[in-house]
Amino acid sequence: MKRTFQLLALCIAFLLTLYTFPFTLEKPTKETIIFFPLDRTAAFIQATTALQAQPEKPRSSYSLLWKVSSSLNETAYLRQDISLLFADGRLVGTLSKWKENSQALLQENNIKQTDSHFFQAISFHYGELHRGQTFTSAQKMSGDYLYVVASSYEPFTSFRRGKTAAEKEWQRVLTKATTDFLQYNAKTMLDHLGIHTENYYHFYLPELLLYNEQPFPGVSQAKTKKIIGNLWEGLYKNYFLGVKQNDGTVVSPIGSTIPLLLISKDYSHLLVLTKMKNGETVQLMQQISP
Repeated sequence: MKRTFQLLALCIAFLLTLYTFPFTLEKPTKETIIFFPLDRTAAFIQATTALQAQPEKPRSSYSLLWKVSSSLNETAYLRQDISLLFADGRLVGTLSKWKENSQALLQENNIKQTDSHFFQAISFHYGELHRGQTFTSAQKMSGDYLYVVASSYEPFTSFRRGKTAAEKEWQRVLTKATTDFLQYNAKTMLDHLGIHTENYYHFYLPELLLYNEQPFPGVSQAKTKKIIGNLWEGLYKNYFLGVKQNDGTVVSPIGSTIPLLLISKDYSHLLVLTKMKNGETVQLMQQISP
């Protein structure tokens, strides 16, 4: 009886300890992308995004392999890669993976598809580093694109640049369809918001890859990287994880148009425009610090 009472007392004391000190257990790090000043020594030695299509039966069906990998030259406190996949100008999928105390990440996904499409993928590779009380980051972008011809009347094929006359014609048709779709939606969004494009440098998100190693017009490479880092932080929080619509509801970005980026020519701010699956125009604004 006495032993039972002692055991009961110990259990009560243990439970009281948990109640009194509820935050003593280590909490896992939550995935996040935060732009810190770029690290002077940490750099990505490998960062790739790859798309590959494999035919299935029936002939108009196929599997799209989407693979994203990266490796930093040192172990980071937090590593994370995110990727966006677009088909004919609309978002059709996202990938995200994070890991603590790591250098390398690998993720892939097989997506069942039908019909012919022009696919574009862009990825942001991120590392958060802690050097004592100083937090820094490392970043790099990668991307890929693929034309897939899947028709009951023609042999299945996929390519990045058309070689035969038939492939060149499909490339022209799929590119034009995507371009026309994006330009039409861009015009309706810009007219609706009353934005004058002559005050901005403007391009679509996959074209941001051009500035991996070259600066925006009139600014340094360091300034360009800072703008890109802050942009991806904003895209991750306000687009990738969900888009807040005008009524306050947060919805999935799947089905939205490729984000249109507008950077003011005085580099005071940037805008991100996208049209949601339901047709609603969403505008994100970000101030650019000096």
